Amino acid sequence: MSTKIDIIPAIDLIDGKCVRLSQGDYNQKKIYADDPLVIAKQFEDAGIKRLHLVDLDGAKAKQVVNYGVLERITKNTSLVVDFGGGIQSDEDLEKVFDHGAEMVTCGSIAVKEVEKFTSWITKFGNDRIILAADAKNKMIAVSGWQEDSKLPLFEYLKDYTAKGITKVLCTDISKDGMMQGPNTELYGEIMKDFPHIELIASGGVSKFDDLIALEEAGIPSVVVGKAIYENTISIEDIYQHMSK
Repeated sequence: MSTKIDIIPAIDLIDGKCVRLSQGDYNQKKIYADDPLVIAKQFEDAGIKRLHLVDLDGAKAKQVVNYGVLERITKNTSLVVDFGGGIQSDEDLEKVFDHGAEMVTCGSIAVKEVEKFTSWITKFGNDRIILAADAKNKMIAVSGWQEDSKLPLFEYLKDYTAKGITKVLCTDISKDGMMQGPNTELYGEIMKDFPHIELIASGGVSKFDDLIALEEAGIPSVVVGKAIYENTISIEDIYQHMSK
């Protein structure tokens, strides 16, 4: 078997609550917890080290909204948090770091303001900036998946790896929240073309076998959301796998 995959739970935020969407549709929202800190502590207690925190309000509003939740989680747990959603300015970015995020995940800004995003890679370091590649039919989507960009996924990745990006979070929107399995073939293609990036796969993971399939395909990391909340994958199983 290939190197053990890093499994990263996700918390998506709307109105300060822990939710999940299906295929990025804000009208298909399910609330799983009123207090995301409770969920974060459960992850920490199970031995999880890393958290992907998504401000869906921010993605829609085009400015970060849930700073308070970020700060509560980073102050009250030891989780390494990467934060995404609504980061549009240097001020947003610095505020997110000031509120405890170790890394940020940016998508829309990377598509729409290439020069600004590229400057962040230089200013903050490529170890702290994760490029979000949210794709449908191998085309990039932006603004909380509300808009298509007409930009091919592989062209996007080629441009930004040339600019120094080493961390990429790729979500297949057609799979996200559908509990039908991830697009392992797509992630395998990405790793073949860009073998040196730290790829984080996202979307569609529904059972533990999905994680093993991604691991065997050589995918370095994976974000897991709905499968945890729907109890088709337990955080205890994740921890046991990670600690073997």
